[in-house]
Amino acid sequence: MNKLSAQDNPPAATDAAATNDPFLWLEDIHGSRPMNWVKKANAVITKQFVDNAEFTKTRDSILQVLDSDARIPDVSRMGDYLYNFWRDKAHPRGVWRRTTLEEYRKATPRWEVLLDIDALNKAEGKRWVFKGAQCLKPAYERCLLSLSPDGGDAVRVREFDIAGKTFVKDGFDLPVAKSEVDWIDRDHLYVGTDFGPGSMTESSYPRIAKEWKRGTPLSAASTVYEGKPTDLAVNAYHDNTPGFERDFVAVATDFFHSTTYQRVGGKLVKLDVPDDASAAPHREWLLVQIRSDWTIGGSTYPSGALLATKFDDFMAGKREFTVLFKPDAHTSLASYSWTRRHLILDVLDDVKSRIEVLTPPQAIASAAAWKREAMPGAPAMSTISVVDTDPDHSDEYWLDVTGFLTPSSLQRGVLGSVPAETIKQAPAFFDASTFEVTQHFVHSKDGTRVPYFEIARKGIKLDGSHRTLLYGYGGFEVSLQPYYSGSIGRAWLERGGVFVVANIRGGGEYGPQWHQAALKANRPRAYEDFAAVAEDLVKRGVTSAKHLGAEGGSNGGLLMGNMLTMYPQLFGAIACEVPLLDMKRYTHLSAGASWMAEYGNPDTSDWNFIKTFSPYQNLKKDAHYPPVLFYTATSDDRVGPVQARKMAAKMQSMGIPNVWFYENLEGGHGAGADNQQSAHMHAMAYDFLWDQLK
Repeated sequence: MNKLSAQDNPPAATDAAATNDPFLWLEDIHGSRPMNWVKKANAVITKQFVDNAEFTKTRDSILQVLDSDARIPDVSRMGDYLYNFWRDKAHPRGVWRRTTLEEYRKATPRWEVLLDIDALNKAEGKRWVFKGAQCLKPAYERCLLSLSPDGGDAVRVREFDIAGKTFVKDGFDLPVAKSEVDWIDRDHLYVGTDFGPGSMTESSYPRIAKEWKRGTPLSAASTVYEGKPTDLAVNAYHDNTPGFERDFVAVATDFFHSTTYQRVGGKLVKLDVPDDASAAPHREWLLVQIRSDWTIGGSTYPSGALLATKFDDFMAGKREFTVLFKPDAHTSLASYSWTRRHLILDVLDDVKSRIEVLTPPQAIASAAAWKREAMPGAPAMSTISVVDTDPDHSDEYWLDVTGFLTPSSLQRGVLGSVPAETIKQAPAFFDASTFEVTQHFVHSKDGTRVPYFEIARKGIKLDGSHRTLLYGYGGFEVSLQPYYSGSIGRAWLERGGVFVVANIRGGGEYGPQWHQAALKANRPRAYEDFAAVAEDLVKRGVTSAKHLGAEGGSNGGLLMGNMLTMYPQLFGAIACEVPLLDMKRYTHLSAGASWMAEYGNPDTSDWNFIKTFSPYQNLKKDAHYPPVLFYTATSDDRVGPVQARKMAAKMQSMGIPNVWFYENLEGGHGAGADNQQSAHMHAMAYDFLWDQLK
């Protein structure tokens, strides 16, 4: 059906900049003319970088990592079973499966396959990509499965019966859309979806939350809350924790501002916290993580703090908080996770992990305050992530421990009774013994101290000769922590390259203030940070401009676009992936309207500062740019493929040499629907950079 939506086609272009844009026609995502352009561009880069033995070697080496049976099968507990989604060579689209803890401990567990996506696709003549499952507590007998037709964010939601391993006949079933769903009970759901014209926000997410009863048409669902078109998204959800059953509605006005209401007897009661804070009820507790200083109840709490109070007391008007985490100049709170009786904090200390365990007063006999303990065993330069807990029933926890040269280990413990033990160990995909990880700090243009990690061979000569890949993101409060990548190890480090990760402002490495320092008019601070790292690598003798490459995707793609236009002299080549680039039009493309809190609104006076970091508008015909590869995906319904298309086309029309473009048809914002496609995209980027930086 040729339905116009924010995901598929842009609205009519009325602003002068769009009207005068000679490449506006490329915004017709699936149009025959743009797709012919894509096919020709793909053919050119395929001939140059893909149709050769070196690419095949790189791709196959990466695919061996992605398809390896020795990878850790990540699990999440639901009741007595551990669930996992797994892709490999035999199952390119994957299988959803489960096993018991006893079996999982074995070297080769026996898995019960619940759904084979490749078999489903064969039976239905589709190309479904599995996007997750929401299962009804406490029995976990029925689940809502999300299946994307092309790897994008829009999914079909279908009810699945675990025991029968089949979709429920005449069960809950939502057509493909960007939907939000949650179980209330076996016969009722909260649902936000595309109910028809006007039911989605300008950001292309649900605007209306409804309650849907089994056996009735979706059109009969009753409205719980209706947001404004300018809201980011609206969703309703149910907490079925025994003894603490509650219902909530969350209204996000943008990525960092929202309001949460408790639904009580058909009325909505606001959780009265700052709109840039996150409020998380759990059993008798309410945790509030704040993004700006908050003065309440006679006290002022700093940005980045985590506060605790009793939920019922708070709703009754009391404003007494216990500070569970307070940041300093070196620390931030990466995440927190409840077990049944404890709270686990994942703290970043200069971008390296440490874990703390907090115990609330009523869990300790005669205790009047929260108890705090450090969890030992964090390796140097590592990341420790809490990947699963069982907050309804036990104090079980699962940790992923990893580092740039340390393959992931999956550890399990039970707080208070079973110390953490390694259950699974990922294999090494390259010989790390000849490499070392170091952390460095450089002062940015305004004097801010910016950290970066460097992975290189031990004892390299600092003679400026090393091909170096600098990676960054710098947005949306996302932190880049140490992580193991067999693909990078094989495709870059073993070749003799140096890999660097820059922890620039805009990210979350030092909490909300680190992020806020690069918002809107201050966006260039992130770019100055990245440039400072690049310059420091040259100053220290690690590399030189002709041997230094840069890579980033999504918001990191915007970073790459600005490295290209602002700092072309610093780089020998750039890989720009699923990027934002046309910041004049971005709010009218795909889900772009949802990011105005990050960048600003170009349809207002904000354009006066946005235009300074809009690469598409800042290209100059007579400038010298390093070779650049743009890659994206037709099915990306988050950023969309058109900004990369237009940037490449504009540069080529200006006669700028060494501009390459590739667009995968599937894969969504991740640019790959299966391991084969992912390996292809990564190999293309690494081979392009390696070739250009010699």
